[in-house]
Amino acid sequence: MPAMPRDRSPDSTLALLRDGYRFVSRRCDRYGTDVFQTRLLLRRTICMRGREAARLFYDQDRFQRHGAAPLRLQQTLLGKGGVQSLDGEAHAARKRLLISLLRPERIHALADRFEHEWRQRIELWADVDRVTLYDEVARMLCRAVFAWVGVPLAQSEVTRRTVEIHAMIEGGGQAGPAHWRARWTRNRAEQQLAELVEQVRRGRYRLPEGTPLREIAEHRDHTGRLLKPRAAAVCTLNLLRPTVAVDRFVTFAALALHEQPRWRQRLRDDPAMVGPFVHEVRRYYPLFPTAIARVRRPFDWHGYHFPRGRRTLLDLYGTDHDPRLWPDPERFDPERFAPERLRGQEIDAFSLIPQGGGDPYPGHRCPGEWATIELLERAVALLAGAMTYDVPEQDLRVNLGRMPTLPASGFVMTNVRAAPVRSSLPTG
Repeated sequence: MPAMPRDRSPDSTLALLRDGYRFVSRRCDRYGTDVFQTRLLLRRTICMRGREAARLFYDQDRFQRHGAAPLRLQQTLLGKGGVQSLDGEAHAARKRLLISLLRPERIHALADRFEHEWRQRIELWADVDRVTLYDEVARMLCRAVFAWVGVPLAQSEVTRRTVEIHAMIEGGGQAGPAHWRARWTRNRAEQQLAELVEQVRRGRYRLPEGTPLREIAEHRDHTGRLLKPRAAAVCTLNLLRPTVAVDRFVTFAALALHEQPRWRQRLRDDPAMVGPFVHEVRRYYPLFPTAIARVRRPFDWHGYHFPRGRRTLLDLYGTDHDPRLWPDPERFDPERFAPERLRGQEIDAFSLIPQGGGDPYPGHRCPGEWATIELLERAVALLAGAMTYDVPEQDLRVNLGRMPTLPASGFVMTNVRAAPVRSSLPTG
């Protein structure tokens, strides 16, 4: 049996921090392979990319999530005991809960709140000189999702809560004070939410039936027991945090409209292209660099041996930019998702994987992906059809060595005005 290609460096952690989203693909190209092994944080790690690798990675008989994510990610981004780290019946029960909370009608309700926030802000933006879209969208999403989940949020707290959620998102990929601040922020947020869960259970904080926080507080796991308050808090926070994180995709969508202005008019003329445009934003621009699992039981694949317990990374960004799957992958082209191009076929669950791949249930595909798509569709429709604005000179470079990344300026707009009503785009 041939030896799996190995990265030459004794430990590639610094190279990962330097190369960022391109770390895995650059080495796959260098070694002429879709799979290689290296050391990250001194731990042996297998890295993979591509559709076949994704299909393998989401085989639950061969890979598990429990114990895979580094502790620093659990302490900042994911939370301990989150659905991303569960397997088997525990994972299935938690996934059923999340899928029930993210049914289409509930996603529509969340998106309606977000759109309402946005339309209100357009009038206010007209009275200021400069608007940084990333900051504004983050606060709008924060207000919308806190209200939707049922977590109380005073207007005076919106900016602080948004900053805290951003710290959690960014802290896992940073070191030093930024990482420790993210850990402290996550711990405090979980503690506050755990206390709120107990208030719901004791009837001291009443919520209407169907409110996500109430359903989480009343949910029973695969053993028939209520979730521990801290586990319920992690579940709640893992609704709030990913929703606010959509602000990055919205900012990238604005960047795409700016760099390819013909698409503003195209989307006005053909609202059916909003969906394809959103899919291309998600494919083209970076969000998560990799997904993490570890080998459940030893097996061989393509002549290479995968030993039990070996941590494995799936290259999400590299798969979304794989030229074998996406012709001319570095070109932003929503036409590749146009209905006539797809010819009635569904988008491959192992090719377009910006938030992970596989089947939604009972697999590990992100249950919030459809909420992300609808929120992004609403945002694109509003940017293209409900407002006009100028984009002044600024630094719009996207540093792929930074994880997660963003246009450097956060996308600054000036001269924001509401567009005539007839120019707005229908969504649905």
